[in-house]
Amino acid sequence: MVEVRKYHLPPTRLIPNSPQPLLHYAGLLSDPPKRRPEAVHDTLDGNGWETQWIFRYGRTQLSHYHSRVHEAMVVLSGAATIRFGVADTDPDLDESTWGGAREGGGVEIAAAAGDVFVIPAGVAHKTYDATPGAAFGLLTPGEGRGIPVPDVREALAGVRLSGFTMMGAYPKNCGSWDFAVGGDDAGNFEASWSVPRPGKDPFLGDSPDGIVGQWKESAPSEKCSEPLNHDSKSSSCVLTK
Repeated sequence: MVEVRKYHLPPTRLIPNSPQPLLHYAGLLSDPPKRRPEAVHDTLDGNGWETQWIFRYGRTQLSHYHSRVHEAMVVLSGAATIRFGVADTDPDLDESTWGGAREGGGVEIAAAAGDVFVIPAGVAHKTYDATPGAAFGLLTPGEGRGIPVPDVREALAGVRLSGFTMMGAYPKNCGSWDFAVGGDDAGNFEASWSVPRPGKDPFLGDSPDGIVGQWKESAPSEKCSEPLNHDSKSSSCVLTK
């Protein structure tokens, strides 16, 4: 039985967040063979989601959100804390992570190997206190916006995991992700709120336990269209009949 934890995060002055809940599938992939990168990729691919990166995380990072695309993050190894729903208010990472330089509200979740997060467009997130400690780095080929090799599965099978690592995936044909840190979309939060729900959950497929049942459908008959470039806010969604 899947344990689905839901978090409703209202907008802040700087962050749109989303009317859709953040979903946390705690320990969904607790069995080590199921969270091998190539096995995770197979599941994502079968449900219409594209694997774009594996990152190893350092001690902290900027709080950020993706304004035009939903995201799935899978914890492959290690442990960390992820803060959702609020912006940093000081460029000093120590102050924004362990001091008080952040917006009020949000939620902090202890993330462990095997956890899955399905993050609606607009929801801020910040990973810190990663263990084992290691330097931040991209572990997959390319620049983190897709894996540009003939055989993605083979490339993922060759990744050596160390430290706290996560895999990121996005609905197919919805473009790439931007990196908004807060205030970028002031006055236009609806652009994030209106990103259509994907046809299937990245791991639960058609099950009502996942986004099919937990997220409201924005409008009938929607799909994503591939943009011409991968600049900021590059992913877009259009209505079809």
